[in-house]
Amino acid sequence: ARQHGAMEFSDAPVDLDTVRRYRLQRLRTKMAELEVAGLLLFNQINTRYAVDATNMQIWCSHYETRCVFVSLDGPVVLFDYSNHPHLAEDIPTLDEYRVLPAFYFFGAGNRGVEVVKEFAGQILDLMKAHGGGNKRLAVDSLSHTGCDALRARGLMLVEGEQITETARAVKSNEELILMNASMDVCQAGIQSMHEFLQPGITENALWAKLHETNIRLGGEWIETRLLSSGPRTNPWFRECSMRRIEKGDLLSFDTDLIGPYGYCSDISRAWICGDCATDEQRRLYGKSYEQIEHNISILKAGMSFREVSEKCWPIPDEFLSHRYSSLIHGVGLADEYPNIKHLNDFEAEGYDGLLEEGMVLCVES
Repeated sequence: ARQHGAMEFSDAPVDLDTVRRYRLQRLRTKMAELEVAGLLLFNQINTRYAVDATNMQIWCSHYETRCVFVSLDGPVVLFDYSNHPHLAEDIPTLDEYRVLPAFYFFGAGNRGVEVVKEFAGQILDLMKAHGGGNKRLAVDSLSHTGCDALRARGLMLVEGEQITETARAVKSNEELILMNASMDVCQAGIQSMHEFLQPGITENALWAKLHETNIRLGGEWIETRLLSSGPRTNPWFRECSMRRIEKGDLLSFDTDLIGPYGYCSDISRAWICGDCATDEQRRLYGKSYEQIEHNISILKAGMSFREVSEKCWPIPDEFLSHRYSSLIHGVGLADEYPNIKHLNDFEAEGYDGLLEEGMVLCVES
């Protein structure tokens, strides 16, 4: 199968065309459940899932400059930011390549309101030709300009994220193999960081080791910079800085790494810079370990999200105010559905659903 992007000129561990066909069928299954004739994707994680187009994903996420139209009973069309069809050659799930009429402000300025009419007209033509009279179009993420133009053409817009998130949630066996390839790269990056860690280096310098390993081994990017040391570790969510790590510091990080084949490795680690942890550091680490191991042990297919929340490790009062926002969440091409809330937060913020075979879950602490 043809590869594009970071892993080109290497041998994939699975048939990528099998992965591509599975993912497209997942989308179409969810489209049928919501009775939509078309699915319009601008979120670059979703376009990757639909057709495995990899070029310039980060740049294209800044603007509405690449999208994919998926017909329930017709073609899949990639609208790209420029006329470079060689970037999507030999992808079996892609039927047609077009250049997107640039209606976003950077590309069109004040002409966008006119250019968007051309784009909406092309989507309408596809819906008419392949929708069987069904005017329901699911859209994942689109500006008011684009949405207004599509509605002006008589199309009924439906929320598309519920299609993409639930489709992506269940992985094929081949996807699991690709996720393991991403995690192998992530673990290699973590090992590189561990070997480099010493008093006096900056948090940024340590974090750079993860980036270097990921890029060198065919990974793609890292979503955050969540690494902090010493007094910066709690409360959580500070990103890495020019602070110099000191001997005896507790160091914590969350990889959020998009590795080979576009799959996310969401792995957290906590280390001591130096040989010995204090008794208090050991106590805190032990509580986190206890929480994660317990929560892993209760998971099984068929459980409701509420049941998971009820059976998970009860957080002691001393840690409750700084609890993580998510108890357990899905992971695939990025952090994704489901997002299971702590029991304390379930009534106010949670939603229910069922754990399914093939879901990949990240257990937080």
